[in-house]
Order: sequence, then structure tokens, then C-alpha cells
Amino acid sequence: MLCRRRNLMFLVPLVLFAASGANCRPMVHQPPNMPRQLPAQPTIEQVVDVVNRNSMGIQSFSTNRATLRVSGSPSIPATIAMHRPGRFRLRADTALSAGPELDLGSNDALFWFWYRGDAGNVYFCPHDRFATSEAARVVPIAPAELIDAMGLATLDPAMPHQGPFTRPDGMLEIRTIRDTIDGPITKITVVHPYGWIVEQHFQNASGQTVFRASGQQHRRDPASGLIMPRIVDVDCPPSGFRMRIDLGNVDINTVPDGPLALWEMPQYAGARLVDLSDPNLRFQQTSASRVVAPPVATGTATAAPTSGPAWRQLSR
Repeated sequence: MLCRRRNLMFLVPLVLFAASGANCRPMVHQPPNMPRQLPAQPTIEQVVDVVNRNSMGIQSFSTNRATLRVSGSPSIPATIAMHRPGRFRLRADTALSAGPELDLGSNDALFWFWYRGDAGNVYFCPHDRFATSEAARVVPIAPAELIDAMGLATLDPAMPHQGPFTRPDGMLEIRTIRDTIDGPITKITVVHPYGWIVEQHFQNASGQTVFRASGQQHRRDPASGLIMPRIVDVDCPPSGFRMRIDLGNVDINTVPDGPLALWEMPQYAGARLVDLSDPNLRFQQTSASRVVAPPVATGTATAAPTSGPAWRQLSR
């Protein structure tokens, strides 16, 4: 589910980084040690093949050296792990706190989020009930979009893609129209001419950008030859949600498969479990322009056990 007009999550806007100036001719920077995987005038089939081979080649990754930047605050150290098809875990800590500031994740059945500003609740939603739930209207970005945002999206060969079109900056642009419960959405995928995703935009039927993700400082893993960005910017203009993640040094395809504790929903002492798919759940929104308040649940909830969070930091 893409970004919604109401943003009741835990993050506040970041300062995004813009670049570029006028040039006499388009120039595309080739990072060092990056082989060109596409011909000068590629077909859509060639772009789909190269992008998907790289994205699907990354079945998992982990990093203990990531940082999450929040407006008005210094960078927060974070640990991130992913395993396809949809397992994800992001936990952010600060030196001043006695525990995590943020815990966001997804497993095969559901996704969840918890943050210190609303420590009394662990919010979760089963994947199969997300699209029709209130969660779809208040959660600006689900873990599945975070995985794709990190340059790991794929291009479905069965979809009616348009392009590739060469942009003035030399990048390749592919347009894909999807039908959603909110009407048609156009996904614009920007691909480096050497073969990896650098940007993804989603536009509604009115042409408004509702979600944007971009990657910078792409690096090639020496062991596998696979390419990932180091910096990921996520922007949801309708809600004002913005985030920057520095992945640091990433280990690719080292996370073991299986039901690890890493993918279990956390259990924090005294916190209740709030099911965002509960049809009786209602939320309270503030009018603050920069600080986003958490949702206030009026529906049913389940008390969580009092054990500590189920988290195992990956060793390096």
C-alpha cells in the first residue's frame, strides 16, 4: 500500500538532498568497479532481465552499521535485516536510551511497529487484511515498500511497461500502470544505463507523486557482484513523511532462511498488542505540522507478555 494523505506514524520530515545543475550535455557517472550490463540502446526485455537478475539475486541482506536520520535529531544507529519474500526488521537505538527507539518489521504473516514515544502499544496488521483495514489509511509505508525502496524492486515481465525512455540526465525511465483500490497508479522506475535501479516514483491518476524512493552511492558486492545503494531516501509528499537510511556496510545473502527469532513480533513489558485490522479501531490525528502524533486506538487490544523484545543481533 502506498502513502496516504493522513500520516500518523512515528517519523517526522527530513531534509531531502537535491542535486544537479545545467550541463552542456547529459552525463551519467559510472561508479568505480561497476561493469556496464546494458547496451547503449537497450530494449525493455533487456532492462527487465538485468534489473530482475540483480534484485532477485539479493535474497537477503543485513547490516549492523546503518543509521536512520530524523529531522531535528542526530543520526540514530540502526540494525537492518531482510530475507525474501517479505521478512524485514529495522531496529534503531540511541546511546542515551536503555533500549530501542524504534522496532519495525515484517514476517510471513504480519507486519508491526513500535516506538518509544508510544511504548505502551505494539501495532501490527496481518498482510492479508492490510488493504481493507484502517492501517492502509494511516501507515505511510509498509515494510514491503521499504524492501523495494532499497533498490530491490523487480519489473514484472507480464506487466505492460512503457519505455525505456532516455532522460536528459542519461538515465533510463520505465513507466508501468497498475490498477489499485484507489484507482490507476503509474510507477516510474529510473534505471542507471549500466543496469541498476536509482529511483522509483508512484503517481496517482492526477499526476501527483504519492511515493518516491531513491538510492545513492551504489556499490558492487565483491563476492556476488550484486549491486545495492548505500543511501536510501524515502519521501511520501501527501503525508510529509520523509526518511533517509544509510545502510553502512551490507552483508548480502548471509541471513539464514527459516523461522528465526529475528522475524518474530517483539514483546515489550507492559505493552499491549493493537491489531490495526480491527474494524472497530479508530484513530486520533493532531494538527501539528512537523511533529506527527501516534494513533490512539479505541478498539480492542491484547495485552502482551512481559518478556523482553525477541531480537537477535546478527554477528559479523
